[in-house]
Formats: sequence, C-alpha cells, structure tokens
Amino acid sequence: METTPKAPTTSNAPRTGGQVLVDQLVLHGVKQLFCVPGESYLAALDALHDAKVEVTICRQEGGATMMAEAQGKLTGQPGICFVTRGPGATNASAGIHIAHQDSTPLIVFVGQVARGMMEREAFQELDYGAVFGTMTKWTVQIDDAARIPELVSRAFHVATSGRPGPVVIALPEDMLTDMVTVPDARPYTVNEIHPGADAIAELKQRLEKAERPVVIVGGTRWDEAAVQNLVSFASHWQLPVYCSFRRQMLFPANHASYGGDLGLGVNPKLLARIRASDLVIVLGGRLSEIASQSYELFSIPEPQQAMVHIHADANELGRLYHAAQSINATPQPMAAALAGLGQPATAPRWAQHTQDAHAEYLAWSDPAKIQIPGDLQMGAVMGHLREVLPADTIFCNGAGNFATWVHRFWPFTTFASQLAPTSGSMGYGPPAGVGAKRLWPEREVVIFAGDGDFLMHGQEFATAIQYSLPIIVVLLDNAMYGTIRMHQEREYPGRVSGTELKNPDFAAYAKAFGGHGETVRTTQEFAPALARARASGLPSILHCFIDPEAITPTGTLSGIRKAAEDKQRK
Repeated sequence: METTPKAPTTSNAPRTGGQVLVDQLVLHGVKQLFCVPGESYLAALDALHDAKVEVTICRQEGGATMMAEAQGKLTGQPGICFVTRGPGATNASAGIHIAHQDSTPLIVFVGQVARGMMEREAFQELDYGAVFGTMTKWTVQIDDAARIPELVSRAFHVATSGRPGPVVIALPEDMLTDMVTVPDARPYTVNEIHPGADAIAELKQRLEKAERPVVIVGGTRWDEAAVQNLVSFASHWQLPVYCSFRRQMLFPANHASYGGDLGLGVNPKLLARIRASDLVIVLGGRLSEIASQSYELFSIPEPQQAMVHIHADANELGRLYHAAQSINATPQPMAAALAGLGQPATAPRWAQHTQDAHAEYLAWSDPAKIQIPGDLQMGAVMGHLREVLPADTIFCNGAGNFATWVHRFWPFTTFASQLAPTSGSMGYGPPAGVGAKRLWPEREVVIFAGDGDFLMHGQEFATAIQYSLPIIVVLLDNAMYGTIRMHQEREYPGRVSGTELKNPDFAAYAKAFGGHGETVRTTQEFAPALARARASGLPSILHCFIDPEAITPTGTLSGIRKAAEDKQRK
C-alpha cells in the first residue's frame, strides 16, 4: 500500500496522550480496530469515542488479535488491536505469534501500569520486551506522550517493511492522561524494493537454459495486480506454479500452470516433479518447515537444484539455502518485472511437464473421487460448496485434519480469499471470519472448524452476533483432537490418551447466542442445511458429525493403527 504523505499538523492545543494516540491512528489510515477493554487504557478508549474508527468489541484478547491479524493478511495494512495489561496481553500472544510466523503486519497496543509503579510487580505488570521480544519485530513502551507520533509512525513502518510482522506498543496508563502539545507525524508509506535489471537478465538466462523449471510462490506483500502479473509471467513461459503452505490465494487454481500446494499431506506426484526440477524459483516465501516438507525437499545449505530465491527481506536470503541467485525484492515490483519479460524466444521445452502437473492437480483435488467411512461424505460436501458458493468466498480455518478438506478440495481462484495460519494455531477460524466480515461485509465468509478447534475461540461467535455478521461455520465433529489422535495411533497404536472429547450440541450453541444452527448427520442433509443458513442472514453453525474412522480424506484410524502395529511386529 502506498499513501500520499501529508504535511504534519501542528496543534497549539494540548491533548491527552490518549487523544494524540488515536489521532495518529486516524492519520495513518486506520478505519477499524479490535479490542477487549481494560482500565489500563481508558484514556485511549475515551479518545476513540469521537474518532472515525470502527471499534469491534471482542470476547477474548486472543480472538481480538486474530481478527486484527486477519485484516492485516487480507489488506497488507497493519491490523490494529488494543488489549489490557497482564492477562490481556498474554491472551493476545496467540495472535501475535500467528502474525510473526505468517509475516502479517499487526500492531498491538497493550496497557501498562503507571510509570511510578514499574519494577515493583504491580497489579498485572509485565515486562513486555521480555515477554514478546522473540515473537515481534519490535516491542516498545512509550513513556513520554510527546513521543507518541514518532513511535507510532515507526511502528507502522516496521510492521510493513521487509518481511512484515507484529509490533507491540506498551502504554503506561498515566502517560495516556498526560497533556502535551505536539505535532502529528506524516502518514506512513510502504517502500517497495525493485529488482535490478541485471538480476532480471540473469534470471531470464537461467530460465532459457533450464529443462524443468518450477515456481514456488508464497509470503506476503502481494496484491491483486502482483498476482495478475505472476499469472502473465507463468502464462508466457508456460511454467508450473506451486503455492506454499496456506498461500493458495496467490495463484488461481483454475489456471493451466497451477500444480498444487506444498502443504500437509501433499500429492506425492507433486513432490516428485519438484525434486526432478533443475531450476526452482522461490518467489516471496521462506520455504519454512511445512512448505519444505520438514526441510527435506531441498538440501540445506546447498540445494541439489539451482535455486533463485526472491524475498522482501535480505535477512531471509541465504539464511537456510545458498541459492544460485538471490534477489532482494518485494513481490509487487518483482512480479511486474517478470511479466515484463514477455514471451520467450522459443517454445518452452517443459510445456508438457506443466500440462501434466496441472492434470495431476485436478485429479488429486477432485472431491467426487473421495469416499470416507460414515453417512456424511465430505467429498460430496466439498463438491456442493464448489457448485453453490461464489469464487470469491473467503475461507477461514484454524488447525486440524479437518482443514485438509478446504486446502485440497476448494479451488482458490481469487486473491484475498484465504485466511489460515501457517503457524498451525487452533481456534483461528472464528475470529478470522469475524475480521473478514467486518472488513468486507458483502463477501461470503465460510469457516471450517473442528470440534476441538472451534472451542478455542468459539466465544467470538457472540461477536458475530453483536455486529450482525452472517458468517457460516462448517463444524466437523469427530469427538476427538483428531490430528493428535492420528499421530498417537501412528506412534503408540491402540493406546488412546488425552485426545477424546465430549462435545456440546453446537447447533443449540448457535441458537443460544441468537444465531442459526443446523445438525447434519448425512450427506443428503448438508445442502438444504447450508441453503437455510445462507438464507437466514444470521451467523450460523452447521454441526456436521463425521465418523471418527474418517481421519483423513484417504486414511482411517484403524488403517493407521494396523500399519503401526505391523511395523512394530517386524
């Protein structure tokens, strides 16, 4: 995002620290923020009373921070969250950690004890630098209200520059009531890093010499134009493109160059194609644990394939992989430069390879081919969702085996349509859905959740009710922490411990809050239940009962257990 800088205002009228703070948010373009109120920042809450900023009141600080993070993920602008000190701050840490691992711009304002009480372990006092130092790009405490414009401006620049991430700002409560006369800062600007002409020429030469090149796209700082430029580049050169874990909105699944995603439970044919490549262009991503298949897809530090690594943060280049070529550039100008290469001089040698990769993706992601134990067939459910939902539906999910149904079988074709934590944080779906619906109320928002996953932040369903946000939760109930149970059966077959759940009636749960609830036990019940939920205009939960045996789209618990027992006997 680029903003047009304005001259800073100079006010001769004294303002409270809280008013100065809110004025900075407005001038930096903040339209919405999320909070759980606390007495530690009452002066800021008072200043928000008359500000042109929509405040979403949330039910738990982790959910509030995830809502803000979701908006940061969708827009590229910092999500904004306010939480109180101590317990409020530690609750917020789940969302801060997501922003850190997902490279999402986020600014969390945290209340703090009065300056005169610090270092005495006062009520709910925390050393925020010590608590958040390893999961933020910057953590700072503002002790002088006159420095609010300076430090808040820096926070916006830090959160959005290089590899984006979270910033935590501590606000001593007495500082917020100090009266100061201070000019505002200028609105922040985001600086794009352009690739040099020599780097583009070298990359083109590598492409022209390659036999089986691939592109792996990931990371943040993308926008719709950058995605379209990447599509143009891939089309001109007929390149196979793979998306990193939970970054599928960065390339349309219906494009002839799309080969699938590097997530969990990857198509073995996809991995074989990448391993057989001779040139790997990594555009925007870090190739972290999941995308790199536990760091085994490419050798560290010297990949067997020639690698071109393109990243917005120079510190990520060479961190794990000694690439044949490293380019420090942000996705927007880099994608534009790649699109500017135009058509290659001769037809690419790898065109059939690209066609085959896309055909393999289509076969792998066809829900009609999937049969699981039980009366509710999730393959048919996903097929129905593909038929009736708009292409720009925003899908949200937390962590668990249930998410595979979305990642494998929903064809992401629209930018800014996916909210999923690469950090694998449970409970992300409900607050992310609220954040998305607050941002774009005209878009349909569907949340996939597991029974264990949903109740991590299920209380934010009340937030959806409060703001009349008709999100739809597809809640898959198999009465267990399924992912852990799967690993348990693989490592300790038959010894079930700590993974069983007894669940409430989630349809009744939805109705108790004032929403729409449906119980779905069979395939035939799903389509009419979904139609009623969409027509209700209310936040909705579809409580879908899944056979516990159906632990993955292609595997069963008993099958995993038997394989582990057979292995132990050998």
